[in-house]
Amino acid sequence: MFKKRIAVLVAFVVVLGSILAGCGNSKSSGTSTKKSAFKAGMVTDTGGVDDKSFNQSAWEGLTTYAKDNDLKKGTDVKYLQSTQPSDYSPNLNTMVHQNFNIVYGIGFLMQSDIQKVAEQNPKAQLGIIDAVAVDKNNKPLKNVASITFKEEQGSFLVGVVAGLTTKTNKVGFIGGINSALIKKFENGFKAGVKAVNPDAEVYAQYAGAFDAPDKGRAIAQTLYTKGADIIYASAGNTGNGVFTEAKNRAKNGKKVWVIGVDKDQHDQGMPENVTLTSMVKRVDKAIYDVTKQTKAGDFPGGQVLSFGLKENGVGIAPTTENVSKKALDEVNQYKSKIIDGSIKVPTTDKEFKEYAATLK
Repeated sequence: MFKKRIAVLVAFVVVLGSILAGCGNSKSSGTSTKKSAFKAGMVTDTGGVDDKSFNQSAWEGLTTYAKDNDLKKGTDVKYLQSTQPSDYSPNLNTMVHQNFNIVYGIGFLMQSDIQKVAEQNPKAQLGIIDAVAVDKNNKPLKNVASITFKEEQGSFLVGVVAGLTTKTNKVGFIGGINSALIKKFENGFKAGVKAVNPDAEVYAQYAGAFDAPDKGRAIAQTLYTKGADIIYASAGNTGNGVFTEAKNRAKNGKKVWVIGVDKDQHDQGMPENVTLTSMVKRVDKAIYDVTKQTKAGDFPGGQVLSFGLKENGVGIAPTTENVSKKALDEVNQYKSKIIDGSIKVPTTDKEFKEYAATLK
């Protein structure tokens, strides 16, 4: 009888131990499956994250999102800088393999790399700025959010400001790489200038790079010497050289202006105060919005998102101290006409010629 009681007691202890172990395993399992932090990353083009323009705006969008959502900069939100085009694919792959929930390629120059990485990693979620990522059948890739802007619309508005501000009737445009994208800036700008000042002459020249401020300065020297008193630069870090040249001339008593791009570049023109206005391209807003969607489980893969005046994706900078009231009034009138469709802003050289013909 005594042995039987001992056997029953041992069996009870074993069962109880199993139950407690089961509870312990359940708790451990719950800890091990704890949801990891959301991670968002970006790969810069060769202009660098501190280009005071395009890449910097994208990074500001991510860091603002991180701050608003208690994510850690440098781990949950991170960037990899590309020093040459051959860095694009390796940098994108690095972030994909580090299990970032979304990885952005900043700039149209990364289109082929994004497409390659997306096809090799169908479960990855990617985004590209200023390009549409497509498959071999020219259909948008399902795991890439393609983010585009109507740069021509914002460029038209700063063109209006330039056309009404120039004293020499000569203005300039400096582009980074001659491409369909930068042509949108150029032709929108020229259209805005001509809309309010048909007799104005617009000089346009390309540097062939987004990371060559010395080239930007050299071209600015040429255009200012030819009589242009305002230059609109859409050239990333190359455009910083335009500011350098304008500030140098201002120090020597010459009144010239720069129109900034992507961000409000008013401060960059100080203390010489050479920034007339800027064409703000809200890369930061687009990055923020798409990241928010992705974290909410609504990643817009396969979609082509377009941000224009109507979406507050482009426009003129909020700093307007150097812009006349007359110019601002004209800007608001033209903005309304562009939004309601009364004016279709040209994006190509052919469209600009057709538009200019209607002004005669």
